[in-house]
Amino acid sequence: MESPLTGYLRIPQWAEEDRPREKLLLKGRSALSDAELLAILLGTGMRSMSAVDVAKQLLQTVNFDLNELARCSVHDLMKQKGIGQAKAITIVSALEFGKRRKETNSISKPTITSSGDVFELLHADLQDLPHEEFWIIILNRANRVIRKWKISSGGISGTVADPRLIFKTALDLYASSIILVHNHPSGAVKPSQADISLTKKLKQAGELLEIPVLDHIIYGEKEYFSFADEGLL
Repeated sequence: MESPLTGYLRIPQWAEEDRPREKLLLKGRSALSDAELLAILLGTGMRSMSAVDVAKQLLQTVNFDLNELARCSVHDLMKQKGIGQAKAITIVSALEFGKRRKETNSISKPTITSSGDVFELLHADLQDLPHEEFWIIILNRANRVIRKWKISSGGISGTVADPRLIFKTALDLYASSIILVHNHPSGAVKPSQADISLTKKLKQAGELLEIPVLDHIIYGEKEYFSFADEGLL
């Protein structure tokens, strides 16, 4: 049952227990090779190659190193014959999802007990940035971190903090409360009038949604400003 044009067996013509999708259902995911798992992501191959063959060729270009594959961009993957933009995006997304799962499992979710805990939690993300970023820390009822989430990235003197996006993210992740954080690239931590107005606006929105804003931290590399510590919340 070879293809008359290509001389190779298409995956639907394989024995059922050898087809990647059916094999996963019959034998479990651990029974599949890296190429077979990647073939499921690809979905289809080419006129002259099955999805498994395309996957094998792609893996060969990175010496079968999945860490190296994870470093490839969409553009890098599209250089491989048989991989278009949609397939490349699927691969990059799957690898990023796996990375996030690994980070979730390996990093203990800290409990926030003070403004200092917030400063330490986001220090690695905000240090040395030449531009402003706005983050939120999403907490459960025990003040344990569910997720830290970057809302926006802007310029030297400001960034957008859209209340709708902030609270949509909080609702999607079942937040019990949130903490606001943004950096000042200048290093000065004194809040501007815009910072004060925004904090008041977000605090009021949080009260309506029953997702209280516990603090707003302005990060300044070596020091920080806490609205809660200063009695401004």
